Amino acid sequence: MEYMTGPAAPTQGNILCCQCGVPIPPNPANMCVGCLRAQVDITEGIPKQGTLHFCKQCERYLQPPGTWIQCALESRELLALCLKKIKASLSKVRLIDAGFIWTEPHSKRLKLKLTVQKEVMNGAVLQQVFVVEYIVHSQMCEDCHRIEAKDFWKAVVQVRQKTLHKKTFYYLEQLILKHRLHQNTLRIKEIHDGLDFYYSSKQQAQKMVDFLQCTVPSRSKSSQRLISHDIRSNVYNYKSTFSVEIVPICKDNVVCLSPKLARSLGNMSQICVCIRVTSTVHLIDPNTLQIAEIDANTYWRHPFNSLFHPKQLEEFIIMDISRVQEKKKAAGAGARSHKHTLAEAWVRKTSELNTDHQYFCCTHLGHILNPGDLVLGFDLANCNLNDEFANKLDPHSIPDVVLIKKSYDRTKRQRRRNWKLKELERDREGMDTDDERQYQDFLEDLEEDEAIRKNVNIYRNADIPVESDTDDDGPPRISLAEMLEDLHISQDATGEEGANMMT
Repeated sequence: MEYMTGPAAPTQGNILCCQCGVPIPPNPANMCVGCLRAQVDITEGIPKQGTLHFCKQCERYLQPPGTWIQCALESRELLALCLKKIKASLSKVRLIDAGFIWTEPHSKRLKLKLTVQKEVMNGAVLQQVFVVEYIVHSQMCEDCHRIEAKDFWKAVVQVRQKTLHKKTFYYLEQLILKHRLHQNTLRIKEIHDGLDFYYSSKQQAQKMVDFLQCTVPSRSKSSQRLISHDIRSNVYNYKSTFSVEIVPICKDNVVCLSPKLARSLGNMSQICVCIRVTSTVHLIDPNTLQIAEIDANTYWRHPFNSLFHPKQLEEFIIMDISRVQEKKKAAGAGARSHKHTLAEAWVRKTSELNTDHQYFCCTHLGHILNPGDLVLGFDLANCNLNDEFANKLDPHSIPDVVLIKKSYDRTKRQRRRNWKLKELERDREGMDTDDERQYQDFLEDLEEDEAIRKNVNIYRNADIPVESDTDDDGPPRISLAEMLEDLHISQDATGEEGANMMT
């Protein structure tokens, strides 16, 4: 026996499709889905194929009319770029969903799966899924085309320094890499006394000049040459040249100041040692530890030259050394260095060990020198100084020897150096044979001077085993805390994987 618990629920009746007669739930079109799709195609007018342009050099896609953007494969940016290609034809339908369909990495094909809706006859809403296929064509963008041409440039920055040593250029190279100012260059060319930076616009070259003037003591001048002139539109086409001259003083140079400049620096001694070159020239008086900074404007008003070149450095051995108290400041004297220690030393040339000839000198390196140490310096007692200011000095006021830096075993330093630097990609011409020696001098300066290291990106060299940083007997070393990891990224949002796919 069956019992009714309530009134019977009403049921919806079916109707027959007006085309094929299949029972279906009622709808405004009175047709089944199959017949409705056969009668109406809501994707009509939407292109099922498209074209994308991809630059292999910079790994960017063309966004019409002339913009190149970086997109990773199957990213939202690339999806938006593909949809913009068919945006006009999608205006008559409602886009419900869009996504990528996986394709072979080297097929140069991108497939997009779209779901759209549209109201058809008698108010019925039809939903349909279809695939749009994009063919990826290789096309070099204008920026890469100019870079490949290497001769298409609108402005050049010529950086020069009239010295025999390239320490300042090695330091400048690291600053450019750190601040990524080399990315807009079309070409970098290295010649014997400087670098040339080529740019596609005058504004980019001017930005480089401004950076150089804030980074190293220098002066600049500009000129331009008319290439063409359109008399109808009154458009002029120029090529601009910026000439930047860096102060010809490098680290570890011995200089002789003019009497007027020495007085203006706090009655400083005329013979000084350059301990560092940053945005200014840092000088120290080895007899009093008095320091001074000379900017570019001051230098060009009172120019001076280096008395020696680096190849004239001689090796001395410390026979006896004694730290002395700092001399009492004279009236109007400038600031003194707290990082150096004043000392008096007796030294002998390592080439004259079979003689009893010794030299007496004052030095600013008393904090690192001990009897028996080897030190590099310049011999002023047995040389001819060809300098307009040095020739007028009292011979008794010229020291016999000026000590520059402590000498270490270079082979041992290279073997223990567990860090490295990056270099600019440039065209090299007229390379000297002692460039490697000069580069090693620069690396040693980084190890010895913490102030310069702060402006340089130093990367750990994974090929060299890590040793303890507590070795006080050896040469100065860079701690692991100051090093960066040299990352090698294979896949990221810049389209690296996409470049492999399109190749």
